[in-house]
Order: sequence, then C-alpha cells, then structure tokens
Amino acid sequence: MDKHIHSYDEEIRQKGYRLTPQRMMVLEAIEHAEDHISAEEIHAQIIEKYPNVNISTVYRSLELLTELGLVTSTNMGDGTQRFHIRRKSQHHHLVCNFCGRVYDINEANLSNLKNSLLANYGFAAELRHIAFFGKCTRCINQEQ
Repeated sequence: MDKHIHSYDEEIRQKGYRLTPQRMMVLEAIEHAEDHISAEEIHAQIIEKYPNVNISTVYRSLELLTELGLVTSTNMGDGTQRFHIRRKSQHHHLVCNFCGRVYDINEANLSNLKNSLLANYGFAAELRHIAFFGKCTRCINQEQ
C-alpha cells in the first residue's frame, strides 16, 4: 500500500469505515489518474487486473468516498460525473459550451463569492469542486 493510500486508510477508519480492497482499488485509480476520471474509466482500469469487480461496486465506493470528503465529483457538461482526489488540489473549472475546453481555476477565485453568500444570505456555501459553463475567449474572438 503506497503512502497516500495508507493515509486514506487512517482517515476512513477515523470516520468509522474500513478501507476495503475495492475502495483501495478505486482510490488508487483516481490517485494515479492524470486528470479527472469517470466511474466507467475507473472500472475499466480495475477490471484489467480484477475482472470480477462489478461497476456497481465502483459506484458504491465512489459514493462513500465522496460522502467522506476524500473524493470530489464534478459534471464537466458532458453528463458524466468525473472524480478527483480532494487533496491533490482545490480547484474549479471553466467549461466552454462551444469548443468544450476546460480551464482550471484556483479556489481562491471563489473566496469573494463564498464571503458574499455568507454576508448577504447567511449561507455558508461549500464550494468544493464546481464547473462554470460559458464561452471561452477563443470562441468569443471567433464570433467577431
């Protein structure tokens, strides 16, 4: 078990759960992904080594890992939830509705929004992993 997975084991146990082999496989797939990864992509990686693992097991593991705050999920506009390890970096996304490009933005960009929601509405927003949809500069410039 690599050092990252070991720390997840400790965190999961502190929350009253066990790091089952299936949960460990899901975490490893997400941890080693270069970018955000879908449940289907995680399942495809796992069945290469363990062909008897069912996709429903992957979904259940992702649901728990998200609930425990170890993993975040975002819909990038294609109708598919994509997953990311929470501690890799806190960031959000700008998704162009026209060309499909995705830009990462730092969480600090949303601090004013978070503060404004609290001050104006008494609402403490959990801005964990958000995608904003619109039009990128390149597509705006192509219209002109």
